[in-house]
Amino acid sequence: MRTLMGLINLSNEQDYLEELTYFRNGASVPFAGRYRLIDFSLSNIVNSCVDEVAIFVNQKYRSLLDHLENGDNFGLDDRKSRLFVLPPDWHDPSDYSRGELRHFHNNRDFFLRSNATDVIISGSQFIVNTDFKDAYKHHIESDADITLISEHINELEEMHQPLLRLHHEGTKVTYINHDNDHHHVFTGTYIIKKDKLFEVMDFCIQNYKEKFFFNGILERIDALNISFYDIDEETMYINSLKSFYINNLRILDPERYKAIFMKENRIKTKISNQPPTKYSGDCTVHNSTVANGCEIEGHVENSILYRGVCVERGVTIKNSIIMTNCHIKKGAVLENVILDKDVIVNSNQKLIGSCDKPFVVAKRQTI
Repeated sequence: MRTLMGLINLSNEQDYLEELTYFRNGASVPFAGRYRLIDFSLSNIVNSCVDEVAIFVNQKYRSLLDHLENGDNFGLDDRKSRLFVLPPDWHDPSDYSRGELRHFHNNRDFFLRSNATDVIISGSQFIVNTDFKDAYKHHIESDADITLISEHINELEEMHQPLLRLHHEGTKVTYINHDNDHHHVFTGTYIIKKDKLFEVMDFCIQNYKEKFFFNGILERIDALNISFYDIDEETMYINSLKSFYINNLRILDPERYKAIFMKENRIKTKISNQPPTKYSGDCTVHNSTVANGCEIEGHVENSILYRGVCVERGVTIKNSIIMTNCHIKKGAVLENVILDKDVIVNSNQKLIGSCDKPFVVAKRQTI
């Protein structure tokens, strides 16, 4: 019987969120009021009946370790389930691999010790609530070496521009490029036979290649049987500060919120027990998401407030993302703003950004 194991590969993801990734990697950036970006990839993999998941990390992963803990919050909490956070071993004298291949080489034992026959590999930039059971069934029935998870986008947006595009004959992928006018996009998630993973890994290492997917798969399409499986879900891609800002605010649309957070399979995250939010009698909150533990005395509109935010009297917040434990003091005005955790905005300050370039404040700053 064929079974899946999971890999979330963060080793080649860049710190693309500017101030938000000064002190953490992109996967651990907060999203949508109470989640982290990695929660979506990890939840989708676990919801696909995968009970062994590894995460390749490279740098600035203390925040990620704190968030993931031992995997209990993500359903990896029984005797057969395991979550591994795997940094590279830079001290192996026999290692001549390069780039992200060092992660594959140094952690070869993770794959060898598993009884799984296939591996699902993802990053952290793809936001969706789905499982890959049907995609895995297609992968098995088509006897593909690799199955790419893809989707057809009717209306292409700026967040889709960096994505690879799939060209195919029937169900076989013939080539992949960056044709921005092509609507068949690769989500960055794929399923690969485990023995084929070793073959690709060894090819890359033996030929001094640095990137598993681009050098081992993309450049060798003719040597591999690559299929695709289209999903039809509400999706988002977080690959710039602008896309992060826009997609956060998009969840204020009730239909989008339901499509991601109210399905039978839930997106899992670290549990935090805090009291309900306290609303003063004369505050106003319109079309916003407010997490537990907040104190609201001012005006909040079209915004997302994370846990423990304090909004004093006379404050106006519009079209903004205010992260955990921020304190906005009397009379301040915030519009098109992103505040990272533990920021203090003093009285009567005015912070104004735009939709294309929000005003961003790194964590633990005082304005």
